[in-house]
Amino acid sequence: MAGKPEFDLRQLRSFVVVAEESHFGRAAARLGVAQPPLSQQIRRLETKVGFALFDRGTRKVELTAAGQSLLETAYKMLEQASDGLESARRAGRGEEGVLRIGINPSLALTDLVRVLQSFRRENDRITLTFHEMTSQPQVGSLLVGDIDIGFLRETYAVQSLESRPLIDEPLVVVLPEHHPLADCATVDIGKLAGETFISIPRQSGSALYDRIIAACRQSGFQPAIGPEAAEWPTIVALVGCGLGVALAPECVRRLDIPGVAYRSISPLVSTVVTMAWRQNDRNPIVQRFLRHAQRAYARAAE
Repeated sequence: MAGKPEFDLRQLRSFVVVAEESHFGRAAARLGVAQPPLSQQIRRLETKVGFALFDRGTRKVELTAAGQSLLETAYKMLEQASDGLESARRAGRGEEGVLRIGINPSLALTDLVRVLQSFRRENDRITLTFHEMTSQPQVGSLLVGDIDIGFLRETYAVQSLESRPLIDEPLVVVLPEHHPLADCATVDIGKLAGETFISIPRQSGSALYDRIIAACRQSGFQPAIGPEAAEWPTIVALVGCGLGVALAPECVRRLDIPGVAYRSISPLVSTVVTMAWRQNDRNPIVQRFLRHAQRAYARAAE
């Protein structure tokens, strides 16, 4: 069984120009070629089709039935080729494609949302997909290639990954609203000795977990860890139920959860919001996003 003929785009382009000009000489001038090679291209195309494409007169040429049928197909194929070429160029410039982003859930309460919104407005041909996960799992997802960019709390020194600190976010203490310390504008961390701490599990974010433990130890006590939850809204809700207190990123103040009070702490302790990606990732979309995020956070810090 004979296969379908394979069309040469150059031949199709020549065929279209001859059809539009109805004259080989004018078509050759428009294409910038000599007339004999143009005629040879059309002959080769006719051989592939198996029928003449033009009735050749002395003053002009006219399309045959086969030529009329091919003309519509030729226009579509040339348009598709042009669109495909432009799409490839946009992809090469990092203007088109898919970017997979990992986000620590609490960062949805920060200025990261505005950074993502502005990138989306400026790059509407790039599809953003979001993968909500805590910081530690993001590291593994970056390493195996499941996500392209990770937004973490704290910095993880991992071979094959690069990272950039974006902002320092202060921690606050979350208290039951009727707790005696809720009357203070600022709470000394040392006064939390003896309290039950509600915390993220260490496997969800070991660096932030260790930072909180270290802050308590530096204030003279080892915190008693009680209930654990992977997401800050759950932790704040557990505090509202009277199950303990928590040291949490300042963004949790935006949570509308009844029964809690948020207070500044002394001494000041911060958590670092970090952007991470694979070393030597040449994906132009990744590079475009990194530049955008760094500029956006730099403007926000001014």
